[in-house]
Amino acid sequence: MDFKMALTVLVASVPFFIFTVWALVDVFMKDFGSTGRKVVWVLVAGFPFVGAVIYLVFGFRRGRKPENA
Repeated sequence: MDFKMALTVLVASVPFFIFTVWALVDVFMKDFGSTGRKVVWVLVAGFPFVGAVIYLVFGFRRGRKPENA
């Protein structure tokens, strides 16, 4: 793989990485009612890109931000 191709792959993967990190941070900041549910959403959101999309579609509105935050 030459430098140009490696740079293209790196630049193309950065948005997917950022999206996955955003989903994980959002899960950690919210309360899902139980530790078990939170762990499930951490595992789902931690799966690169596809998990973040699943979290955005199904889990994003299920969690609530804590009142004291």
